[in-house]
Amino acid sequence: MLNRTSVTEFLLLPVTDIQVLQPVLFVVFLAIYIVNLAANGAILRVVISDPRLHSPMYFFLGNLSCLDICFSTASLPKMMENILSTHKAISFSGCISQLHFFHFMGSTESMLLALMGFDRFVAICKPLHYTLIMNPKVCIQMAVTVWIIGFFHALLHSVMTSRLNFCGSNHIHHILCDVKPLLELACGNTELNQWLVNTVTGTIATGSCFLTFLSYFYIIIYLFFNTHSCSMLHKALSTCASHFLVVVTFFVPGVFVYIHPASSSSMDQDQISAIMYSVVTPVLNPLIYTLRNKEVKGALRRAM
Repeated sequence: MLNRTSVTEFLLLPVTDIQVLQPVLFVVFLAIYIVNLAANGAILRVVISDPRLHSPMYFFLGNLSCLDICFSTASLPKMMENILSTHKAISFSGCISQLHFFHFMGSTESMLLALMGFDRFVAICKPLHYTLIMNPKVCIQMAVTVWIIGFFHALLHSVMTSRLNFCGSNHIHHILCDVKPLLELACGNTELNQWLVNTVTGTIATGSCFLTFLSYFYIIIYLFFNTHSCSMLHKALSTCASHFLVVVTFFVPGVFVYIHPASSSSMDQDQISAIMYSVVTPVLNPLIYTLRNKEVKGALRRAM
């Protein structure tokens, strides 16, 4: 990825300018990262090793755990380093690499959540056809497809951004390297890059969000009209509500970031959004999706 730039490094914004809060934030982020690695790592291990969890739902949950570990690793360690560092710099190649993995994991996770919603839709609304529709070969093909699409989507952004000319300020108005704040620093025409963000990334985010919400909408309607036991309906809706919380915390900030025009005020909001879907959501996923699940808790106890 050749570039025509005089900039060799970028300076990132601190998570906070209030010095008293910096040690507190470092401890909070470190604790979140450790919990994320431990919880998602444990889930990934039992999903692979326990034959009782070799089903489509847990196959996708294993993929989600792997993504969550990688997603937070692409952003959290650098955030924590910058909290303690006075020189909050990242090299040009390091910035492009962070951008690539951030978009790779983010876009793949958005599409995977849509697949997981579809899996639950088939399991609940089409139970007699579940094993036929969600057979192992189809599940592997769907998972591989979203990983490949996510990789090439990120590669597109990283290549196009690395080819821009950065001849002015190297101060990124963001806590991490992302396409939109980098476009603000680029010299020359960035219309194509902006179009790719709005169209390609926007389509992946909004399309995955729509399909996920659609799956859960049909599940709720199906349960409401076909479940005659109030206790079973309450349990099913409670499960859907917890899954819906994860979907909202991931998709709403992400869609907001990539469909509205960039501005100085929106960049501040983008930083909060980035923390929500790259720091908070990865640690919520194992707690909501699997650690509340009796089969997973049983597999964890057997593993220990």
